[in-house]
Order: sequence, then C-alpha cells, then structure tokens
Amino acid sequence: MTFLKVENLYKNFGSTKAVDGISFEVNRGEVFGLLGPNGAGKSTTISAISTLIPPTSGEILFEGRNIFTEENSLRQNLGVVPQDIALYPTLTGYENLNFWGNMYGLKGSGLKKRIGEVTEIIGLNGRIKERVDKYSGGMKRRLNIGAALLHNPKLLVMDEPTVGIDPQSRNHILDTVLELNRQGTTIIYTSHYMEEAEYLCSRICIMDQGRIIASGTKEQLIGLVKGKTRISLRLDKADKDMPERLRSIKGVASAELMKDEIDISGENVDIVLSEIIARVTEHGGRISSIDVRKPNLEEVFLHLTGKALRD
Repeated sequence: MTFLKVENLYKNFGSTKAVDGISFEVNRGEVFGLLGPNGAGKSTTISAISTLIPPTSGEILFEGRNIFTEENSLRQNLGVVPQDIALYPTLTGYENLNFWGNMYGLKGSGLKKRIGEVTEIIGLNGRIKERVDKYSGGMKRRLNIGAALLHNPKLLVMDEPTVGIDPQSRNHILDTVLELNRQGTTIIYTSHYMEEAEYLCSRICIMDQGRIIASGTKEQLIGLVKGKTRISLRLDKADKDMPERLRSIKGVASAELMKDEIDISGENVDIVLSEIIARVTEHGGRISSIDVRKPNLEEVFLHLTGKALRD
C-alpha cells in the first residue's frame, strides 16, 4: 500500500490556479522533495496534504484512506513545520513545547520525557529554559521543528524550514532531517534551495507555476540535461578564433567567447580538460582561472524552464 498518494490535485483561488492537476506518491521511510521557486505551488500543496485547506478537486490518500473524509487517519500521524514561526515569543522554549505537547494530548511524565528527547534532537539543551524572543532566528526554526516532533509523527511535513537563517543553523537543521529519517520518519520537504534537495532527498518533484515539470531521483533528473558539464575559462589573452578551435575537440558541444571568458559545455567535458588547456596555451592564450560545474538540479530547472530557479 502506498504511504501517501496525491492524485490529480487542483487548488484554485479565484481565477488563479495555485495547484494545477498534480499527482505524486510518497513512499514510507523516504525524504521526498517538493522543489520550485516562490509561487510554484509548494506551500499550497502541503497545506492541502496537512488538511489545512480543501482542494478544488482531486484526492489525497494516507495509507489508503481519503484524508478529507477521514481526517483523523492522517492528523494523529502528522507533524507540520510551517514556513512561518508558530511559537509564543514571551514563553520559554520549554513552555512552548509543553503547550504544544498538551495540544497533542500528551501529559505528565510522558510529556516531560518527550520534551527532553526532542530538546536533544533539535540541539537546544542549554537554552530551552530561555524565552523564545531571546532566541536567534535559527534557534526559533529549530524549536519550530521540535514542536512538530512531540507526538512522534509517522509523516513530517517541512515547508522551507531554513529560510532566513545563518549557515550553522541551516546545517544543523539539514542534519536533523537526515537523523529523523534514519529513525524512521517519512518526510516531505519543500524548498527553493536545490542544494538542500540534493543533500536530503531520495526522490524529488520539481514544481513551477502550479505543475510538476519533472520528478524522479536526483540521478534521473540530472540525466535530463544529458550529463552536460560547463567549464568557464577566464583568460588574460584570447583571440576570436579560440572558441572555434575548442569546438573541434571531441566531446565539446559549444564554446562561446564573452569578453575575457570562454564558456564551454558538453558531455563529460571535464575528461578532456587537459586537451582544452593545451589548445588554449598553444595558441597564445593565458588562463587565469578555471571553473568546472557538473550538472546539478539548478541546471535541470534551467534546462526545463529556460530560467534560473530564483529568477
């Protein structure tokens, strides 16, 4: 039985199609990525999965049950980490977790024990008794995650949990996601940072303008750009014939001169990099820097949409 199935999901706000007929499945025990730029429909999709908003049409099944006719089948097994911080700033971290634990129906020594476990997971042991309005942005994000973990959910939905925080807190959150997954939690992770998906996710759906434009494993998605590697050569000296000389090398698909830089692409161009360097130098070119960029999910998005992810 499929753990979570989204089938032909639409959500309209007036004449705007925020989600435009998407379908995907999430397997038990995986980190599943929903990626795309702001406004792609990611947050609307997970709001529907979280039963916060009803869809215009389509259905979502959790362990075979329709979540809109049997809401409790999902809600008691669901943890949601919203994009906006959902904490009480004048309470301590501990008091926030205690409040949310009570909301989940946890009580007494069981709740106290679970707060201790969650505090360890999110790495706030030494600061949990401080007021939240004294926390950094990264600490608030981590406590936000902790609140969603108190009832040991089977499914954790995380909506861009690293927005606007420092690199150290971001890395801690990413490592926390992986550890939770190792402990058996199934995770849906939305982001517009492709590098996070490459680090975390076993399978990925890329969304744009309310639709899924590609899905698969990272390797399958990168395969869509047919293994093209890009090399940028910055030159102290180059002539207008240099790109044509480089295009004659087997494996080089294109070479373009822009001011003092040559942009080269092709399948596995890095393998013939030594020949590229030799061809440049033998014709009087002087290389000041070399930048080799392997295909990644950013390249996939550019290939599919003609624009960079954050355009």
